[in-house]
Amino acid sequence: MKKILKIHPADNAIVALKDLQQGEIVNWHNDSYQLVSHVSAKHKFATKPFNIDDIIVMYGSPVGKATQSIAKGEVITVNNIRHYAAEINLTDGQDYHWQKPDVTKWQNRTFNGFVRDDGRVGTANYWLIIPLVFCQNKNAQKLQQTLSKQLGYAADDYGDVVLSLLGEESTNPHLQPQNRPFKNIDGIRVLNVNSGCGGTAFDSESLCKILAAYADHPNVAGITVFGLGCEKAQVSLFDKVLKQRNPHFNKPYLFFLQQDSHSEEEMMKEAIRQTFTQLQKVNQITRQPVPLSKLKIGVKCGGSDGFSGISANPAMGVVSDIVVALGGASILAEFPELCGAEGDIVSRCVHFEDKQHFISLMKSYEYQASQDNASISDNPSPGNIKDGLITDAIKSLGASKKGGHAPVSAVVDYGEPAPDSGLSLACTPGNDLEAVTGQVASGANLVIFSTGLGTPTGNAIAPVLKIATNTAVAKKLDYMIDFDCGPVIEGVSLQEVGEQLLERVIEAASRDYIVKADRLEQYDFLFWKRQVSL
Repeated sequence: MKKILKIHPADNAIVALKDLQQGEIVNWHNDSYQLVSHVSAKHKFATKPFNIDDIIVMYGSPVGKATQSIAKGEVITVNNIRHYAAEINLTDGQDYHWQKPDVTKWQNRTFNGFVRDDGRVGTANYWLIIPLVFCQNKNAQKLQQTLSKQLGYAADDYGDVVLSLLGEESTNPHLQPQNRPFKNIDGIRVLNVNSGCGGTAFDSESLCKILAAYADHPNVAGITVFGLGCEKAQVSLFDKVLKQRNPHFNKPYLFFLQQDSHSEEEMMKEAIRQTFTQLQKVNQITRQPVPLSKLKIGVKCGGSDGFSGISANPAMGVVSDIVVALGGASILAEFPELCGAEGDIVSRCVHFEDKQHFISLMKSYEYQASQDNASISDNPSPGNIKDGLITDAIKSLGASKKGGHAPVSAVVDYGEPAPDSGLSLACTPGNDLEAVTGQVASGANLVIFSTGLGTPTGNAIAPVLKIATNTAVAKKLDYMIDFDCGPVIEGVSLQEVGEQLLERVIEAASRDYIVKADRLEQYDFLFWKRQVSL
């Protein structure tokens, strides 16, 4: 295994792939470096002396400025550099040229999905329960829990532990998947909302748009909706934005208004009866082979480390490029984690209008953050910094690798529909749950999520495939990690690991492999209310 990695020939900072000791001499091609300080794995050291305000370069782009003198071979830290990114040029006049990968061996590959009436394809077939306001979360959850338990969708919980402490044995064994009465329904899922009333009219309309996007998602077979009656997120508003989202929406749709019910018990019993009847109908929908061009993936990172931009993110980029080359779609999000990578992103936009739209969204985001005395460049967390991502530009340039090298064909705002082909940018926070929620609202039918430190993040209706940047965390957190990209650090080619990852994606899309987040019932949903979130 190599000890160090120079990512780009123009870089003047080198990554330590393992712990390096003060005084140790390391070599990269024809160059030698004697370390003047200890350099922990995932961190970087200087390839030359830096004076104050000298620019540090990684991935071939500026990632910071020196705040004090840095010696050749000295570790680079938050104490000696600060965030810096190159100026953005919207009119460089150069067209972006992409050499598509050879996808011959994937051309006739398929996955087993659910084809909807409009031709869109789901990787799952869920019945979705939606509260329009936070005070209906309980009723929505109660319906989901009741149906899931009795129909065999609830995972084994810790009830047996309690029974054992009482000296009793379980009398309610978990219903195995093969014995479920609705074999073509993958589960009963519920959204928990934190809005719908007590906020601005804009908040309620924005919430309804996201809820409508989930209702219309190809992974959803039908919906049960709960309202109270006096909330701002009225059912009429939900119906309006749902019709705007899809004028031809024709899925089974049940609605229950608590203030019109004689009792909560009566309402819940009727909700169970009517939902059960509709489950019998949507159980008739079956999986069928569809081309990989029907994949619409979201690419996301969280709990990132200094290996993210070297192993998992570029491996994900390999998958993204193959999917796009086959005619499918990929959605790159997390605008705070594109801060410092704007120049590369802008150069890849096919349309000038998209360049303008992207920069406009970034500026709007930065302005909003500035009103709270913050900046989107504040994105790196203590965990990120501890593991080598010491400026937002370093983090962002590594994060952008998730989008591969394909041209950017569209830029959409939070939750807006992304095209069914090509690479899109979706404006979301870096916050894991808000970002994945937004990507799925934009149409992602599967999310690939890289992590260097570990995170259980999942989604209510789309499988979230968790991939590790390093083998140590893949082994330590095996219960939440689905794929290990650590072999890249050991010297295995990105292309090889990326193609192996695509095979796991196909398995997950067909549900031949159930992602760990779903096994853990990590059915997350968190709507971004447009407050400052990095």
